[in-house]
Amino acid sequence: MSEGEVLDESNVAGRKPVTPSALARDLRKLGLRPGLTVIVHTSLSRLGWVPGGAQGVIEALLSVLTDDGTLVMPTHTGHLTDPSSWVAPPVPKAWWKTIRREMPPYDRALTPSRQMGVVAETFRKHPNARRSAHPHVSFAAIGPNAERVVGEHPLGHMFGERSPLARLYDLDAHVLLAGVTHANNTCIHLGETRAEFPTKERVEEGAPMIVDGKRRWVTFEELRPVDDDFGDLGDDFALTGRERRGPLGWGEGRLMRVREIVDFALTWLATHRR
Repeated sequence: MSEGEVLDESNVAGRKPVTPSALARDLRKLGLRPGLTVIVHTSLSRLGWVPGGAQGVIEALLSVLTDDGTLVMPTHTGHLTDPSSWVAPPVPKAWWKTIRREMPPYDRALTPSRQMGVVAETFRKHPNARRSAHPHVSFAAIGPNAERVVGEHPLGHMFGERSPLARLYDLDAHVLLAGVTHANNTCIHLGETRAEFPTKERVEEGAPMIVDGKRRWVTFEELRPVDDDFGDLGDDFALTGRERRGPLGWGEGRLMRVREIVDFALTWLATHRR
């Protein structure tokens, strides 16, 4: 919820605007501190009415981390996938060839994220943000570890060992769920790539890209990501006591280490995905 939206007075009675300074206080109480590297998944509407909207949220995060910290967000671009796989909504089969031929290529600076929320979309346009090269599941980062996190992200490693998620693991970074649950926790996909379970499979993907200065439709293989059990996985992880929860605006924040949720996911998925 942000500036310009119509407020339902029944939902705001007794509440105050969630200012960037108030968010910063909540973030510090939750455990965020200067110098950390943190990947953030957020829902602006669940944080409350924020003056400045997404900009206010980003400024609060950066103020707590300071110039010594690194802020990371997912900036995925699912609309650049092969149209034959689209279901929300699907397009006529007769359109597929035209879409593959005419879809503008992935551009780190220009291509908008899709279904990542207004905070992530605003963040990727920040003048100091660097963005990774994967045409489907890019990440953006600001801070001293930004290049290390997003500098390498080749095809075939959307969430694997050469992805930003693996670099976050190496850096002993944190995950902040700001108003969302583990169902939105992208870091679990790294555990998915490392786990062994019988339904694991690789699939052919495609995307429009610039290759040798020319626009081309490029095909490549990726591990098929599945996230419909991430909520259950996250509920079990919470029972271990290794995530911190606390108020964040009008909603709730959850903070944990990337290594701990990834290692937990590796074992959990190997056990539950049968």
